[in-house]
Amino acid sequence: MASALDDDEISNDDYYSLLNVRREATQEELKAAYRRLCMLYHPDKHRDPELKRQAEALFNLVHEAYEVLSEPQARAIYDIYGKRGLDVDGWEVVERKRSPAEIREEYERLQREREERRLQQRTNPKGSISVGIDATDLFDRYEEDYEDMVGSVPHIEINRMHISQSIEAPLTTKDTAILSGSLSTHNGNGGGTINLALRRVTSTKGWGEVELGAGDTHGPLFGMKIFRNLTPRCFATAQCGLQFSSRGVRPGVTTVLARHLDKNTMGYLQWRWGIQSSMNTSVVRDTKSSHFTVAVQLGIPHTFMMMSYQYKFQDEDQTKIKGSVKSGFFGTVVEYGAERKISRHSVVGATVSVGVPQGVSLKIKLNRASQTYFFPIHLTDQLLPSAIFYATVGPLVFYLAIQQLVIRPYVRAQKEQELEKQRESSASNIAKKKQEAEAAVLLMQESVRRIIEAEESRMGLIILNAWYGKFVTDSSRKHERAKVIDVTVPLQCLVKDSKLILTEASKSGLPGFYDPCVGEEKSLKVLYQFRGVMHQVLSGDTEPLRIPKQSHRIDSDT
Repeated sequence: MASALDDDEISNDDYYSLLNVRREATQEELKAAYRRLCMLYHPDKHRDPELKRQAEALFNLVHEAYEVLSEPQARAIYDIYGKRGLDVDGWEVVERKRSPAEIREEYERLQREREERRLQQRTNPKGSISVGIDATDLFDRYEEDYEDMVGSVPHIEINRMHISQSIEAPLTTKDTAILSGSLSTHNGNGGGTINLALRRVTSTKGWGEVELGAGDTHGPLFGMKIFRNLTPRCFATAQCGLQFSSRGVRPGVTTVLARHLDKNTMGYLQWRWGIQSSMNTSVVRDTKSSHFTVAVQLGIPHTFMMMSYQYKFQDEDQTKIKGSVKSGFFGTVVEYGAERKISRHSVVGATVSVGVPQGVSLKIKLNRASQTYFFPIHLTDQLLPSAIFYATVGPLVFYLAIQQLVIRPYVRAQKEQELEKQRESSASNIAKKKQEAEAAVLLMQESVRRIIEAEESRMGLIILNAWYGKFVTDSSRKHERAKVIDVTVPLQCLVKDSKLILTEASKSGLPGFYDPCVGEEKSLKVLYQFRGVMHQVLSGDTEPLRIPKQSHRIDSDT
């Protein structure tokens, strides 16, 4: 069983959906659902050999579901491990005689062991590439004489580059080794460094780290770092280091004290002593819809005050817009920009920086999984309106064009490819489920006829039409094809005392149902008559449904 647990997904029949009961269903609810389906599928009710064979298969499936869910130990195993957990010979994981609580405790232990095994295999690579581009000739050249400009091409060059990479190697559940390195070049001069850090988790409240480094520009490095939770709302870090160089040993110390001011707000105090000594205090407020930061720093050579705000749109693409102001002895810088998710693992962003005396710059950033690509483009040393305009409008127009011509078609093609793979892998299982559903519908015909007669006599609930699957109602998705199946008979069969109640489980597991569009969003549309009035209701795949209820009324002429 331990090996079985290594699979990320456990496929199994949904016994709760088959019986149409809640996951918290009582024994009485289980027994009532079981008796109802037994009466429907009992083989002795059918004389036709083919129908008798199909009824026997469905009857056995219902009986299997009831046996599992009505026995507390088996039900606990099924809830945790799925159907596969019940099929293991000898039950190597736990004894079947244990209570549900003991089984869950054993499962959590096995989960921890599995996480430890996964930890051993994880390296968690992280990296960044930064390419600095000098494009000042695009705008500053217009200050030259017109005769000097004729026939000349703006000179754009890459004047700096920085590449860094790090990997983590878990040694034990408490010890981790971190190897990192970087290469930098600026105007023809460059260098590199390599660092090795050993981190140990000392307790649930803290950890410590020792770092060794070497490079051709700064020389050997030795450092230590400690993290500690002081209280449930307060933590501190302390870091010290010794940098060895031809000029001697240069020590440095950094300490940070942080405290939760409220649920969404953190306050920080930082003190740094060494080559660039400073004292910094900041307040950060992060909510679901916004991120706000204000900071003040006193130091040598940089003293400044900074304020930034970011608004988070609650959309599918996780769009964010941001702005900040930073002012100090170096001058004043105003930045504004936006970022957006363009695929499952990629986020792109652009920021315009306008400052005195820095000039105007455009910063483009792409995050792809754990890799970051950064392109700062320096446009001009002066405050030119034309540079600000093109830095703002240019990336927006370029993004909209790429989004329409490249990103959306690519994402659509990727989604279709994934759905196709999912359909192929589950084709045989879906074919089997379809066959079972069609057999169930045949077996339901006589029961449905009696239910309709009883409901008509009391002007009760009559299911006129019902469809389950993928509906296409958005005009922008006309190219997509609706994929639905008729489930009128199965739904009418579930009507009891002029009521239809469906639980929160996926409807594809209901008797007479199957999944007509694997991996896609599904709904249930029902057209019914109650007390002589026609109604229509639309329900999500896993959304509970109760009929009759307040719904849209349809005119009898429709």
